[in-house]
Amino acid sequence: MTPTPSGGSRAPGGWRPRLVALDIDGTLLHRDGSMPEEVRACVRRVVDAGVPVVLATGRGWHATESVFEALGLPPGHVVCSNGAMTLRHPPTEVVRQVTFDPGPVIESALAHRPDVRIAVEEVGRGYRLNRAFPEGDLTGQLVYESVEDLSARPVTRVVVRDPDATEEEFLALAERLGLHGVAYFIGYTAWLDISPEGVDKASALALVCEELGVAAEDVLALGDGRNDIEMLAWAGRGVALGEAPDEVKAVADHVTGPFAEGGTVVELGRWF
Repeated sequence: MTPTPSGGSRAPGGWRPRLVALDIDGTLLHRDGSMPEEVRACVRRVVDAGVPVVLATGRGWHATESVFEALGLPPGHVVCSNGAMTLRHPPTEVVRQVTFDPGPVIESALAHRPDVRIAVEEVGRGYRLNRAFPEGDLTGQLVYESVEDLSARPVTRVVVRDPDATEEEFLALAERLGLHGVAYFIGYTAWLDISPEGVDKASALALVCEELGVAAEDVLALGDGRNDIEMLAWAGRGVALGEAPDEVKAVADHVTGPFAEGGTVVELGRWF
């Protein structure tokens, strides 16, 4: 079945979601980190209907737990770090963690742009980084290390950031790097999220669904970023927020309104 970018859905008549997968930033939260009360209320209706809600985010767990708690979600699965980390909470239990050698990626990025900021995720804590990122970019504990130390052991994610570059320049950088053996996601700004090969939100959600006995075609997924592309294409109904980049909208079954105009609330309200 072929998804359509703005109105149709692969979902047959009478379809109802059996699992809802939600991105966080730009889907549940404003850019300033605040959550509209209407969003909290509509997620609560999903929970009250007995349908699992799975947060699927590029955030690490240290920056996701507070959102889980703010939504009042019952014990269940969480997909973090663009799929490299899957947990159950509460209590917090790591279900799956996928790592890779960050050395070649870091070396290549610095060879092409010597002034980039590099950070590697420290699971459950924050990041180790070579230089300061712009304020608000990273959360949790921040520990400064040499490039050699950043490259010394396997990680779930590498973040490459250049506040002085344009988004277009980082698109070109990703092409020049090649990035063989890893997956990468380009943010709204000059930001590269680099993960283990074959790992993304969709791959992690597929394993969650297998455990819960839910088919992919019964999943409703909402997101607004390039790191949501695989998830929206995989889900039975993949919905992009109105402000999503064109390439995200292109794989979605439906495009709802912008988040600030209640796009998430409208889509969830269609079903719950």
